[in-house]
Amino acid sequence: MNYAARQAYYREIEKTRDTKVIAFVTGERLGLQTIIAGDAIEPFVTLLDSIGPTKKLSLILDTNGGHTSAAWRLIHLLRSFGDELEIIVPAKAMSAGTLMALGADRIVMTKQAALGPIDPSLENHALNPAISSGERVSVSAEAIRGYLAEIKKDVTDPVALASIWTHLATQIHPLVLGQIFRLGGQIRSMAKSLIKGQVQDEKKQNEIIELLCSDSGSHDYTINRRVAAEMGLSIEKPSDDLYKTLSNITKSYHSELKTLEPFSLHGLLAGAAHRPYTLVRGLIEATEAGCYGYVTQGEVTAPAAAGAPVGSTKTFEGWRKLP
Repeated sequence: MNYAARQAYYREIEKTRDTKVIAFVTGERLGLQTIIAGDAIEPFVTLLDSIGPTKKLSLILDTNGGHTSAAWRLIHLLRSFGDELEIIVPAKAMSAGTLMALGADRIVMTKQAALGPIDPSLENHALNPAISSGERVSVSAEAIRGYLAEIKKDVTDPVALASIWTHLATQIHPLVLGQIFRLGGQIRSMAKSLIKGQVQDEKKQNEIIELLCSDSGSHDYTINRRVAAEMGLSIEKPSDDLYKTLSNITKSYHSELKTLEPFSLHGLLAGAAHRPYTLVRGLIEATEAGCYGYVTQGEVTAPAAAGAPVGSTKTFEGWRKLP
């Protein structure tokens, strides 16, 4: 199943919900994962320009998250085109995806759909701590806050606390600590601004944001439809027909992105000495305006000697309109 097949499902949603559909899927095929990032802005603008201002927009979102700044820009971009905005979550909208969902008027969640914590982490920073392999590990703001909160339960002496801070700064660079705490404050501010469309009571807003930022305990914590509604978010259960449609759409995404197929450079060679490749790793599409894929393109070559790695030359990577 491909974009042409999904168009029929999108048209069905548009007809029954009196809306315009746009979809955003970040791939999760192992080794080829993609995230919400700033490079998604341009495809969204192109598709939304084609749709034009409309009474209602429905974003179908399937993602494990990404950059909060990109999520913030995308939700405001969608808001500028649609008087009413709903986000439909067939499977998951984690982390930055949850932040986007807070900015909708309502969130349509299937029975298996999940939201998650929005606590920020700093990844791929040159000063992040390194493990033995040399790889830089991400740093979570809430993990640091949790560590310090536990310490303060037992340690009250200012000199001892200063010593703990000094030791922490030898493990995590002070500039990283500063950045991660700034991110924590920033994401709370973003969430407070976005959630007002769904939750008007300020006390309830703060409770939800605290749960999403720290009280959930782990970035892997998932929030199902029932819990999201109990929290106070504006949650809608899809009809049986919409559920079936969303299931078919999700299966189509996984088929096109080959989510469950193991990826390897050897597999791309398929016994040849060299072979060009094109991998579609994410999707942004609208019903009539077209489909963009996050594409990695290049060529693989067989190892020059036994035990040598497969050679790979990348010629393109980014969002591209698909035929």
